[in-house]
Amino acid sequence: MSTPVVRFLTGITTTGTPHLGNYVGAIRPAVRASRRPGTENFYFLADYHALIKCDEPARIQRSTLEIAACWLAAGLDPEQVFFYRQSDIPEIPELTWLLTCVTGKGLLNRAHAYKASTDKNLAAGRDPDADVTAGLFMYPVLMAADIVLFNAHRIPVGRDQIQHIEMARDMAASFNHLYGERFVLPEAAVDESVATLPGLDGRKMSKSYDNTIALFAPREQVRKQIFSIVTDSRAPGEPKEVEGSALFQIYEAFADQAETQALRQAYADGIAWADAKQLLFERVDREIAPMRERYDALVADPAQLERILQAGAAKARNRATPFLATLRHAVGLRNLAPTGTTHDATGNLVGGGASMKGSASAKAKVALPAFKQYRESDGRHYFKFVDASGGLLLQSAGFDSPQDAGKAVARLKQQGWQDGDTAATPAAGVTGETVRAALALLAAS
Repeated sequence: MSTPVVRFLTGITTTGTPHLGNYVGAIRPAVRASRRPGTENFYFLADYHALIKCDEPARIQRSTLEIAACWLAAGLDPEQVFFYRQSDIPEIPELTWLLTCVTGKGLLNRAHAYKASTDKNLAAGRDPDADVTAGLFMYPVLMAADIVLFNAHRIPVGRDQIQHIEMARDMAASFNHLYGERFVLPEAAVDESVATLPGLDGRKMSKSYDNTIALFAPREQVRKQIFSIVTDSRAPGEPKEVEGSALFQIYEAFADQAETQALRQAYADGIAWADAKQLLFERVDREIAPMRERYDALVADPAQLERILQAGAAKARNRATPFLATLRHAVGLRNLAPTGTTHDATGNLVGGGASMKGSASAKAKVALPAFKQYRESDGRHYFKFVDASGGLLLQSAGFDSPQDAGKAVARLKQQGWQDGDTAATPAAGVTGETVRAALALLAAS
């Protein structure tokens, strides 16, 4: 039996410019993770989410440009992952509505962001929903649609975001209960080893604290920011503590073990703060400088970035469009005409009779794609997926039992075929898009 592909999905809200803390805590580990074998990785620019937090169109546009450039400059390969802009996938807001119709208001009432807003209003003696938009209230549903549209298995998040993944599971389970097993139930992937950088003042590096070090700012600006890190008053020659030192923690996030140990010894030997800051700047710049050159080139060529995002959207929609077709059919949003019919210029049915009468028999006569299971002389069990004319679309690997082969067929019928799925591979000359379209046609029949 082949090992199934595990899908990871990460969203990046387009409301700011990444800083050093974002790079160490999110961008760098995600880029490294995107190269893991046996995985598919989805990275999207969450510009619909940005509208909840920001009402400045130019800022959202600029942030989209800068964040896309940051991820690509940091080494994300759009050919190896799904890298797209959320607003380029119209299936996301449509699925949001389908999920809205199976989601209890009580579940959304418990969302942390909504509760924080209402609690703040109550503490101020205001109406609990004052200045709370429907967008903020519905935020968890949009996030769930982002995830389950691609049947992502793992969602890398911090502990403060686990609730959103649990809510997405609840929504997916509610939909599955009503309309059949359509969605994978996602799980939060919390990496406790991911570093959280302190900012210039020692608190967590955050734009809300105005204590950040810019990721791809000009070299001298980064140096100036690093030299403004708050330190204590110990003079050169006095031993210094590494515990609680923001400067040391940032250095440790970039340095290898030997470099970190050398700075630890320098602290004990009484290194001057100015010298320690210079060491930090040089170590950070060694890693960031090559990326900065790539970043500057991308920002200077928005048309290139747009082409990359549009290509990523097309790749993502190859998955999203046929899958949403199965979801529409599942909830009853279906073609009213008998299968195989079309309409003429005046709106009359042609090719299948002028009425719905006898549609069941007409439907039965229409050739459809089909799965065929069989046993080979090697004793193993196989299946193939063929088009309406019998042409081979998918060929399976061998299974130990007919039950195992049947489970694989059921999964393909419910979830569709995904690139990299080694349980069944397309025939020569057959694209993944062709396979997914045929599966969608079968599901809608």
